[in-house]
Amino acid sequence: MPRRHAAWIALFLTLACIGVAFFSVPTPKKAEDIPLRRALARVVATDDSRVKQLGLVRTEFQIVKLRLLSGPHRGFEGDAVNYLHGKLDFDDFYRPGQLILAEYGNASALPTDLRTRGILRVQWQLALTLLFGLLLLCLAGWTGFNALLSFIFSALVLWRIFFPLLLRGWSPLETGLGITALLTGMITFAIGGFNRRGCVAFCGTMLGLGTTCVMAILFTPPFHVNGAVRPFAETLLYSGYAHLDLTRIFIASIFVASSGAVMDLAMDIATAMHEIKEQHPAITLREHIRSGLRVGRAVIGTMTTTLLLAYSGSHITMFMLFIARGLPLMAILNTPLLAAEMLTTLVGSFGLVTVAPFTALVAGLVYHQRDTKAKASSALNVAC
Repeated sequence: MPRRHAAWIALFLTLACIGVAFFSVPTPKKAEDIPLRRALARVVATDDSRVKQLGLVRTEFQIVKLRLLSGPHRGFEGDAVNYLHGKLDFDDFYRPGQLILAEYGNASALPTDLRTRGILRVQWQLALTLLFGLLLLCLAGWTGFNALLSFIFSALVLWRIFFPLLLRGWSPLETGLGITALLTGMITFAIGGFNRRGCVAFCGTMLGLGTTCVMAILFTPPFHVNGAVRPFAETLLYSGYAHLDLTRIFIASIFVASSGAVMDLAMDIATAMHEIKEQHPAITLREHIRSGLRVGRAVIGTMTTTLLLAYSGSHITMFMLFIARGLPLMAILNTPLLAAEMLTTLVGSFGLVTVAPFTALVAGLVYHQRDTKAKASSALNVAC
């Protein structure tokens, strides 16, 4: 892609990120919502006398003395109660000197109802993101910069638009397809350029995601899996959103989760088809499509394994628990959690497998459209 075109795409993506950052779909407020002010705080001292420890698990509560470091009440010191639920994946145990997030009520002149909201981890997340962005810039130049902007744009669209729309009761399937189409268009054209390669990657991706969506709709009912298998799903219902259709949200999550891998494969094949046509302009339509299919076959095997490893790796402890309890394979496969993961992996793999021939076919038709028109024009001139 010419550097000037890449710079214009980078400017467009930057403006799009700024626009989404300042635009937010309002979420419905619940009557029980309490206005709270948030601030950084330093742990001054702790009182662990009421903490009960059973092995690695802590219960009861910890008294934490905090000093606010930001906001209008900066410098204020007060006590907060850190309730321990005996869940290592939720509980934080504080030590003096740590930076944490705090919440408090601001109905009066001084902070009230001071609460702890976890050890501050944002600075490390930001540092890792900056390191990732620097690596992209060093290795890929303008393309890497556009990829970083696409990453930021995708995160903003999901957080500021997609999730709030689902909370407002929008149809998960139609909304999910619309959001993935938006992200696919922005990313494929930003990386591939506003040309035939970008068009081929976009069309191939959408055809693959459409297949994934249809397969998810068809096979979710026989699997008897609903959205309650996802983390925090039931908590969401009990938080005042009982109107949400968790099953359709689960179906939408399948093709949204696989869209990145499908897009990756479509871009690989579109780029290969572009290079083949550039190096061999006289190649026939049939040979061009066959070349694309051969590239797709080589990539499909590793990409389907990528999905399997990605989904399995996020549930390592679940598999370890099943094996530790000596459960037979039939019982393991029949659990709702594993059935949901198998459905997600296999349906996502359908999209990956089909996107290769879809992209190769679209590329063949797009790249040979001019040749067909030129031949027709030449035949017409000869006839005349």
